[in-house]
Amino acid sequence: MHITAAESQIMDALWRREPLTTDEIVAEVGPAQGWGDATVKTLINRLLKKKALKSEKVGGRHCYRPLVARADYVQAESQGLLDRLFDGQLAPMVAHFAKTRTLKPEELARLKKLISELDDDDR
Repeated sequence: MHITAAESQIMDALWRREPLTTDEIVAEVGPAQGWGDATVKTLINRLLKKKALKSEKVGGRHCYRPLVARADYVQAESQGLLDRLFDGQLAPMVAHFAKTRTLKPEELARLKKLISELDDDDR
């Protein structure tokens, strides 16, 4: 399942705090994105059709909950990026980012620690 960037705004709101009503989702993401009620409702309906959300009636109001865990979404999107841009290989992606942007000392330390831990796991 592919969740668009616009749809991910709705999902982010629900991953932070669930369940949310339509009005709460509109209030949460609408102003920041410049979206009106109709746009948010369209995105909610798309996510329902994709089975990324579920709707339940609580006190006469529709409330929404994510059916996709944030970790699963991040994994799928990360793998898709890796596959599309780097033939599924991690090292060229890391090299690209390391060469095209300045790494902060703490980022470099985290990468070194991660590599060391991965190396230790292989032994």
